[in-house]
Amino acid sequence: MATVTKGRFGEVDAVTFEVLRNAFEYACDRMSTIMQRTSFSPILADVLDFSNAVYDSELRLLAQAANCPVHLAAMQYSADAAAKKYPIETMKPGDVYALNDPYQGGTHTNDITFIMPIFFEDELMAFTVSRGHWMDLGGGAAGGMSFSTHIAAEGLRLPPIKLYENYEINPDFLAIIKNNTRTPHFIEGDLQAHLGALKAAEQEMQRAAARYGLKTVKASMKELIGYTERIIRKSIEDIPDGVYCAEDYADTDGFSPDPVKIAVKLTIKGSDIHVDFTGSDPVCKGSINSPYANTASAAFYSLQFFLAPHAPSNAGMFAPISLTIPENTWLNPKWPAPTIGCTTITSSKITSAIWQALAQAIPDRVTGSTCSECNWFVSSTKDEHGTADVFSDLPAGGWGGTPYNDGMNVTMDPLGNCMNMMAETAELLFPIEYEAFEIRPDSAGPGKFRGGLGAKFQVRFLYEGDMNMETSRTREGSPGVNGGLRSDVQRSTHIYPDGRKVVIGGLTENGDWCSPLLSGHPFGPEEVFQFESTGGGGWGNPHERSTQKVLDDVLDGYVSAKKAREDYGVAIDLATMTVDVAETDRLRSN
Repeated sequence: MATVTKGRFGEVDAVTFEVLRNAFEYACDRMSTIMQRTSFSPILADVLDFSNAVYDSELRLLAQAANCPVHLAAMQYSADAAAKKYPIETMKPGDVYALNDPYQGGTHTNDITFIMPIFFEDELMAFTVSRGHWMDLGGGAAGGMSFSTHIAAEGLRLPPIKLYENYEINPDFLAIIKNNTRTPHFIEGDLQAHLGALKAAEQEMQRAAARYGLKTVKASMKELIGYTERIIRKSIEDIPDGVYCAEDYADTDGFSPDPVKIAVKLTIKGSDIHVDFTGSDPVCKGSINSPYANTASAAFYSLQFFLAPHAPSNAGMFAPISLTIPENTWLNPKWPAPTIGCTTITSSKITSAIWQALAQAIPDRVTGSTCSECNWFVSSTKDEHGTADVFSDLPAGGWGGTPYNDGMNVTMDPLGNCMNMMAETAELLFPIEYEAFEIRPDSAGPGKFRGGLGAKFQVRFLYEGDMNMETSRTREGSPGVNGGLRSDVQRSTHIYPDGRKVVIGGLTENGDWCSPLLSGHPFGPEEVFQFESTGGGGWGNPHERSTQKVLDDVLDGYVSAKKAREDYGVAIDLATMTVDVAETDRLRSN
């Protein structure tokens, strides 16, 4: 074996290695910039529900942008499916392959993946991959959220197809896609945005090869993946060996009133982690089933939060992690099980279960659970002329408390780095008005470090629309860790022009519960949809929280004086808005 010289990564010197590592990452970042600036649909341009990555010539992840974690690990399976149908040796410059089939490497039907080979001087050097959530691809309800019992109701499913050849789109495929959407006015613009992103990565990778030579670039790719794997394995070695188990639940599949269970067992031994989902519930009748690619992706990114987030993002992250995902469970279903809720609901539950298991191994590093929901809201709308469109938003919630500080308020679930749609954009494009998007008091899980807070979200329909909603955490809030408490529950409400309020998802005032999975719920003119998101779970015993922090939360309107007393054992003198020290000591001594 050849001796490795100090300051070198295999055949590449350390400086060149670092320059090329940054070049690969820059290619991905440039892809994302182009996607944001050139997409037509607001879910891409404003919400940023897309992801971009570069793979080596063997289809191993090389680098990725800081986009949606639930997309990024799953894109590997889409790229593999495309290469299975179209062998790599047959690919040519300008070929672009596309698919969204959940049973051929996809997640849910709205996420379309585009794969393009990159050549340098007639030699294949890499692949670039771009995935975006498209606003609508047909189905029984806007955004495919029909909550049917068959995946056919969720919209157009594309197997791997060659969508572009020599950078020119196949017009027949384009016509099929445009004929199967409620938003054809977005389609061509979004397609061109994806193509622009792919070509940007192509430019950057070819530029690197022209400057440093293809041999050096490929050597750096290989060494980079190995470098990340070494970092990840060292991090795993710092976790005590053992078997750690946990469970979490989706509130319903939309048909049964019973919760749907995720069971996870983490086996940590040396520098390896095995994730076993044996014991999870069977395939659901409703549309929260998660295809293999989505479940695997959720497991990978959930672990990565606590392994080595500073490591370069590439295939080396996944090498020490193995999976058991039993077939015919809701985490690995077979066709034709519906899957539209897999990214937004099921991924979040996987994250929560894995984090609860990790809390047993590394309690001083793990956070309370997040709101654990993407809270995906999609609505068809009509304006005064009867013109139809589709509007979508992601009302965020709070993250869990940490060992060092309170959780973040109103932040997207870990599955995505998306943003809520700006009210100005929504009101400009759709016949709606935002009436509220504000902090929700008492929504966070109490703890020594409390969870972040959720929000109250209200949108008024100016004319009419059919509303669809995916959420959970309506039976119980986000769990805390290390003595931290659960957050409040989530709730959807229909508010009528006369002020009447009807809970349409979650717990009513008298304690009755109704399913939070809504499809085609009608709203008339001037009627309002209200959604109350929850916060994150708390970390540590709430009675160990400093009285000053509790008082500050009360003064800030984050926590009510009633909850300060009940959850934190802190009495607030409402006349002076100061801590009643004697009463607080009495409460905390009990």
